[in-house]
Amino acid sequence: MSEIELSVVAPCYNEEAVLTEFYTRMSKACLAAAGENHEIILIDDGSSDATWSIIEKLADQDRHVVGVQLFRNHGHQLAVTAGLSIASGQRVLLIDADLQDPPELLQQMMAIMDGGADVVYGKRASRSGETKFKLATAAAFYKILNGLSSVPIPRDTGDFRLMTRTVVEILRGMPEQHRFIRGMVSWIGGKQIALPYAREPRFAGETKYPLRKMLAFATDAITSFSTVPLRLAVWLGMLAAGFAFLILIYALHQWSTGNVVPGWASSLVAISFFSGTQLIVMGVFGEYLGRVVQEVKRRPLFTISALRRDGTSTLLPPNYYSLGVAEQNAVLHAQMPGR
Repeated sequence: MSEIELSVVAPCYNEEAVLTEFYTRMSKACLAAAGENHEIILIDDGSSDATWSIIEKLADQDRHVVGVQLFRNHGHQLAVTAGLSIASGQRVLLIDADLQDPPELLQQMMAIMDGGADVVYGKRASRSGETKFKLATAAAFYKILNGLSSVPIPRDTGDFRLMTRTVVEILRGMPEQHRFIRGMVSWIGGKQIALPYAREPRFAGETKYPLRKMLAFATDAITSFSTVPLRLAVWLGMLAAGFAFLILIYALHQWSTGNVVPGWASSLVAISFFSGTQLIVMGVFGEYLGRVVQEVKRRPLFTISALRRDGTSTLLPPNYYSLGVAEQNAVLHAQMPGR
């Protein structure tokens, strides 16, 4: 196969209801934008439905489709990372399989990149099918994140973006476990251009980001791109110390005037305040320390169960996960028939 011009990376988690339609629309968009010189990488992120079976069928009937099955559910950001480790196109499109981000925008993205952009990212001008709560929390998230982060991260964006090979290689070389890919791409820099679009409601199925996952994602984003919470913890501790000093002055004044009346209310307030402050500070330190522990373990970012292309399933060699990043990439590309 000649050098691949375009790779599409699409993580899939329990997307059996939408996957065939996504493939149909995505394939047409790729043919219009890059002709036959493209690949569509579908990553099954530990789905419990028929997602992998559908991916296998698509890979068997279309040589442009590459199926990647992960051993378990690693989460959206690591599933994207697994796809990036395999993508070999000169340009790489990240897109979710739920069809909220229209594949048909690919041609516009390619045209903007032809003009010299390193990254073309989708910016949501409107978001159909989402609740007021989701919209409000998303707006608050980006406002807080940009207020804390030293790296400007565009608001109302997701991971829907087209990147050059250079940007992808830099991104693949970033080894952190708790990943916030849109922030990592912003950190890389270069010429990054927004493409406003209307985000559509899900074609089928249900959201894969309930409130619990949204909160965890927000925590990862903030702790990955800001140390301000650590400073806030210090400031909070200083505030508590100042409050304690004022209580001490008050107590000495009362003692000097002989107005010493034991009272449980003031003691309870002081104890509660200081205890709460200590717990908050310890919690902030704990979040950062937990991430340090995960990083120093150096575990693989993801575990691949099987690769499928042109009707062939391929297993990785037993020593794959003991190799370095460059060696792992070489093995992945060697294992893919037709590359």
